[in-house]
Amino acid sequence: MKKLLIVIDMQNDFIDGSLGTLEAAAIVLRVREKLVQFKQSGYEIIFTRDTHHKDYLQTQEGRELPVPHCIENTEGWRICSLMDTAGAMVIDKVSFGSLELAEFVAAHNAPEEIELVGLCTDICVISNALILKARLPETKITVDSSCCAGVTPQSHINALRAMKMCQINIINGEDLL
Repeated sequence: MKKLLIVIDMQNDFIDGSLGTLEAAAIVLRVREKLVQFKQSGYEIIFTRDTHHKDYLQTQEGRELPVPHCIENTEGWRICSLMDTAGAMVIDKVSFGSLELAEFVAAHNAPEEIELVGLCTDICVISNALILKARLPETKITVDSSCCAGVTPQSHINALRAMKMCQINIINGEDLL
């Protein structure tokens, strides 16, 4: 079975930077272990990287969330140093969900299963999971809830519930649902 791991926005600003949370910091080692497992199994890995520019506060997102974060080429924009990106593709995205990611996956021999982990469950993970599900409706999409964190614990649970309703498999979080 061909599997793909997509690691969503495991960037410094979301872990311990301008939008960091204790919940985000708590998943770093679990995500790193997941990466090791997928690499050892020979599966492909893609990272996404939230990417904004100096004019972020003038964008629609910046007006709604006026906290500069993930500004390209800053320390906060970088993927956490504990994540091994060697051999993985990195896709920069300018918004929550990435159409480019879904099109890339679909165009390159879509896998039988896609697993998503990362940050934030309630914004970027759910957006990308739903876009992938819409683009690849027959592909099994799974989210490992133990390797995700939301803006708040409650919004994390709400996002997991919403994804489950959209036929996205949730693992390691059944007790939350």
